[in-house]
Amino acid sequence: LSTFRQTVGSGNMEGDVSLKFRQQLLFIDENLVAEDVSALKFLCIDLLPFRRLENVKSAVDIFQLLMAEDYLNEEDTFLLAELLYRIKCHSLLRKLGYTKEKVQECLHEKGRVSPYRQMLHELSENITHEMLEKTIFLLRDYVPKRQAHRSPLELLILLEKQGLLTQNNVQILEKICMHVSPDLLETVNCYKRTKGEKFRICICLVQIHPGLTKRHWIFPFCLFLLLVPLPQQEITLPVKKSSLCHSGAVRELFTSTQVPGSAQCHLACCKLFFLSFLQNVTSYKMDGPHRGFCLIINNVKFGSSLPERKGSCKDAEELERVFTWLGLDVMTYTDLTSQQIKDVMLTWQRLPDHKDRNCFICCILSHGESGAVYGKDAELVSIRRIMSHFTALQCPQLAEKPKLFFIQACQGKAIQCPVRVEPDAQNPDLPSMQQSISPSESIPEEADFLLGMATIDGYVSFRHVEQGTWYIQALCSKLQLLVPRGEDILSILTEVNEDVGKRVDRFGTKKQMPQPAYTLRRKFIFPIPRDPPPS
Repeated sequence: LSTFRQTVGSGNMEGDVSLKFRQQLLFIDENLVAEDVSALKFLCIDLLPFRRLENVKSAVDIFQLLMAEDYLNEEDTFLLAELLYRIKCHSLLRKLGYTKEKVQECLHEKGRVSPYRQMLHELSENITHEMLEKTIFLLRDYVPKRQAHRSPLELLILLEKQGLLTQNNVQILEKICMHVSPDLLETVNCYKRTKGEKFRICICLVQIHPGLTKRHWIFPFCLFLLLVPLPQQEITLPVKKSSLCHSGAVRELFTSTQVPGSAQCHLACCKLFFLSFLQNVTSYKMDGPHRGFCLIINNVKFGSSLPERKGSCKDAEELERVFTWLGLDVMTYTDLTSQQIKDVMLTWQRLPDHKDRNCFICCILSHGESGAVYGKDAELVSIRRIMSHFTALQCPQLAEKPKLFFIQACQGKAIQCPVRVEPDAQNPDLPSMQQSISPSESIPEEADFLLGMATIDGYVSFRHVEQGTWYIQALCSKLQLLVPRGEDILSILTEVNEDVGKRVDRFGTKKQMPQPAYTLRRKFIFPIPRDPPPS
């Protein structure tokens, strides 16, 4: 806070954030009490790394985190307006040029706080001190004695940390509300209706029809359930186990053209179960004792032929920290020639230890041209050739396992940029040696590959000489934020696209858009690490 005040007082500016804008944020901070700051922290949990939020002491700390993640800037203050609206600090909205009514109008289109987080915050506001004491008593097996004196928000965070409360499982809230204050149950039910009842339902598969094995009925039954529409009325949980396992009811589902009301509930529950079941069987196996290997090739210096890639070591270090946190064995190579890159790929292609691993990841940081990357000798290596070392034919140990490649390199002509932002492309004086190649053409013609390119074909990608490249920094940030939420890799890369797509150079004239291409057959989901994210 003192640093923020000094910046305001001296009239200095960071980037594009003006003195007036910082004065507005400081005014808002001074008009918020400790309870408001706690509420802001809680509402930002799904937007910012929790480890950083834990160190927040004031609203200014939150503002700085939001600005660092490009959620808040002088031109776009809506997220802060939404947060102030959620905590009912409506009088402060005027400082941002908003009113309560204007925020309400924009929430449907621009709102960032999830319905789940809104529901928890609303519950916390309606929990009295007496209700809180009763709740802590009910949860005495989960709340350590030394932490018994908690606020409602702190208690909810504790339940989330212990995995007892998630956006797809709010059963513990239902039980608490039923015992402490049934009136609160409507808040939870309203959230469930909004979410569409996507909650876990436990059903004993064998008891549905004891005479059939999974191999006989699982896929036809799944297909049938997916084709039959869910009943419109809300399902009341839990459903009695005996009613779900009645074989006659199941036969009735297959033989009746009109499903009776009593069976509709059975059908809906079974359908929800199989949707969850199919999601599990359509994800790659990632529960082995060894996650896999991650190679990082970091080419920084290229002699006199290509400029030094200052800031790339920041990328390599961040990748190593993040993928180590995700359980991979990381190996980093620096300044390889084109032939050395080929030799390294051949060595790892022949590694027998792949057979005990779940996946393989390779990150290459270098200068590049369309469909290729440069060795430090300024010779190109085809991305397709690099990836082809790990096809099922060339590397049987990785057959049917996901193979992810992340390429941070330009894919087009160089552009002269300011000193602080440089293109990862070849020197303008060197002629282009490669015809235009799309990322999909770089992927081997078989399944289980993903290629994440920092930029679309024909364009440069940008690198900060101290903070690293836009793409790799966004990738590492989103992995740390979204892996703990169970997001799959394609969803994460979509968020990376949004992050990088919002960035712009200091003059507002240069932008970048990453491009993933893949032949994955299933969802790729990293298991959630036990340790907190590294940064």
